[in-house]
Amino acid sequence: MGAAYFYHLTRGPLEETLPVLLQKARGAGWQIALRGADPQRMEWLDARLWQGPEDSFLAHGLAGGAHDALQPILLTTGPGAANSPQCVMAVDGAAVSPEEVQALERVCILFDGTDPEAVQHARGQWKALTGAGCAAQYWSEESGRWEKKAESEAG
Repeated sequence: MGAAYFYHLTRGPLEETLPVLLQKARGAGWQIALRGADPQRMEWLDARLWQGPEDSFLAHGLAGGAHDALQPILLTTGPGAANSPQCVMAVDGAAVSPEEVQALERVCILFDGTDPEAVQHARGQWKALTGAGCAAQYWSEESGRWEKKAESEAG
């Protein structure tokens, strides 16, 4: 049974934090589905990931390609990623179900702490997932480094 990790972004934008978390997840040996809500935003993230430093190359692809099942990181807008991920990273308010959290190693929910609507949406996701018995952790970078601020055990 996995857990949902909520990442409250306040110091850096998504495109700076995301590669760090993707590297850590890949370091754990996980296939990852990077799930967003808007196809154009996923195309933008795809381009940003290709622009990263050469020493931290993140092999990835947009869903809909011929080799989706082979992608270590698959950018998608829906559930059921073809690369059989052990980790889902949800951005921009993308939906995550309690069943996914329980079936996967990890679900990461990244949200923009400067956007009141994104914060409210993340609070709703926290309540829904923990209310369904999922383990969850809330991480904040407000102090300048990532700190765990809250935790809810599986119920």
